[in-house]
Amino acid sequence: MSSATQTPIASIPAFLQRAGKWYLLSGIQELSGGVARYYRIDLARNNRLSTEITGYTISALCQLHRATNDPALVTAAQRAARFLVSDAWDPTNSIFPFEWPPTADPSENRAFFFDSGIIARGLLTLHRLTGDAAYRDAAIACGKGMAAAFERNQAYAPILQLPNLDALPPGNTWSNNPGCYQLKSALAWHELALETNDPVFRTHWETALQRAVDNDTAFLPGTPERLRIMDRLHAYSYYLEALLSVADRPICRQALTTGIERAADYLHNIAPDFARSDVYAQILRVRLLAHHQGAVTLNETRAQIEADAIPTFQYESQDPHLHGGFSFGRRDGQLMPFANPVSTAFCAQALDMWHHHLNGNFHFTWKDLI
Repeated sequence: MSSATQTPIASIPAFLQRAGKWYLLSGIQELSGGVARYYRIDLARNNRLSTEITGYTISALCQLHRATNDPALVTAAQRAARFLVSDAWDPTNSIFPFEWPPTADPSENRAFFFDSGIIARGLLTLHRLTGDAAYRDAAIACGKGMAAAFERNQAYAPILQLPNLDALPPGNTWSNNPGCYQLKSALAWHELALETNDPVFRTHWETALQRAVDNDTAFLPGTPERLRIMDRLHAYSYYLEALLSVADRPICRQALTTGIERAADYLHNIAPDFARSDVYAQILRVRLLAHHQGAVTLNETRAQIEADAIPTFQYESQDPHLHGGFSFGRRDGQLMPFANPVSTAFCAQALDMWHHHLNGNFHFTWKDLI
């Protein structure tokens, strides 16, 4: 991965160049290798380090390297992986905490089912890029840990209190209730089954898939508050993303066909008042992958609208904390004060997919989904 093999800068779309530099230069990845949940613009500081966001960032850095061949992106991904495996991993419980480091506040010392799968998938992505078996082994340990810790009463407990792994009672938001969105995390079991041929991982995946499909129609809108539906669209899109891996199954293909347009209906209706950049990106990514897999015909009109909206969330600024990153969203016409690693990952990938779709050289698969 020497500089001699790098893709010529002139051939790399500007939005990808800016996004890659943001991860490397903004300070969102701290010296430990961990990545902050977001940069708070109005307070001029990072939020706490997040294991989930660090896992997402590993996947994003690998995908950006795929597009640019910049070796600095792989180095950053390896730093992030070392932070997860060496610093954040809880070997006693075989689990990753939600944020790092631990604090005296119990509410800040928890573990999420969703985060575990995102981390495992990030480590597997880095393993496929580098061939380093240590990342694969860590992903396997994480996959086994999430299966052992979170299964409760034929559902996956969304949140566990550390250190005793007590399941928190359900709350009034999607993230503290079980639901179809958890299938995106369970996708790690699907990938681990393919990677290891371990039938136990396959069984976990099939169980998660059935639970998710059963919850599909109940998840949206899920709230009478119109603007809060936008947040549930983010979660519902996770479910659609995971379905791409089994789009050859008729029931899953039908769920994708109806789910994409159902989610888009809500997005385009609510967006003038509140729009999340990641929701635009998630729906566009699912559209493109489903189309190129031959599962769902592309709605070109809506795809173009979504593709046009996404670049409006990317910052152009003299401030390196912002330049090239994507804002979390827009309310009442104003960008919200968060430069967000996940928004940046999803938006950059969605635009990259759109770029390749328009140029007739689409090469992405469901495993590439950040």
